[in-house]
Amino acid sequence: MSHTHVTAPTQYVEAGGVRHAYRRFGKPGGTPLVFLVHFRGGMDNWDPAVTDGLAANREVILFDYAGVAGSSGEAPDTFEGFADDSAALIRALGISQADVLGFSIGGYIAQTLTLRHPELVRRLVLVGTGPRAGEFEGQDPKIYEVAGQDPEITKDGYLFLFFEPTETSQQAGKDFWARRHQRTVDVDPPSSMQVAKAQAAAMGEWREQVGERWSELKTIQQPTLVVNGSHDIMVPTINSYILQQHIPRAQLIIYPDSGHGSLFQYPELFVNHVSRFLDSERAFG
Repeated sequence: MSHTHVTAPTQYVEAGGVRHAYRRFGKPGGTPLVFLVHFRGGMDNWDPAVTDGLAANREVILFDYAGVAGSSGEAPDTFEGFADDSAALIRALGISQADVLGFSIGGYIAQTLTLRHPELVRRLVLVGTGPRAGEFEGQDPKIYEVAGQDPEITKDGYLFLFFEPTETSQQAGKDFWARRHQRTVDVDPPSSMQVAKAQAAAMGEWREQVGERWSELKTIQQPTLVVNGSHDIMVPTINSYILQQHIPRAQLIIYPDSGHGSLFQYPELFVNHVSRFLDSERAFG
């Protein structure tokens, strides 16, 4: 039986002293695609239109970070900790090399994973994210209150944080919310407030410049696809340009009338762009 986002069973693997919850589905063979999720998110926060779309031609792996949702332990308070945790999970699954898709703080983790464990990463997809010590002008001051005040981020919270206030973008957000809740059996438990506090501390540390600003990006040699919406109020869109300018083999796609959750607003287009990038025989640069 071939599984989908809705039917893939939750499995568990011990990695780095953590019992990780994960789901693995799609077309086996080739390089698997590992998803790194956003602030407070778990496996059920992904869009089935994205995960199933990409799983049509490759194996995809969703998992919960240490201390998040269905995984044991405590969430780290640095992205280096999250990156090492992710590397341990990849190795525990017997994967020697993966493609990595990081969304929002998952993009911070993906960059750090690539810098600390470059042998594990073949290609990199960075969505709605930015570099260490990035630019924050244009970030809406209400995002932290909306993202962190409730036990789980609400529908209205998602519509504000991830989508533009236009009629078209808001409708796309409502459609995403419906797709996201198609899975009703074997769902993730909500993440704890310890997760929110730890990840907030990691975000605070990520704002601090280390060495020459953005110089570490030049050492990422993996072909990289950077994607964002035209008006990201969480990680301002200018950061996507910075990533593209400083990662040597990066290309950039900006979607119109969209914000932080552009991949959920344009899932078919996003799947097409990512699939072409991952499947292309010729690397960039």
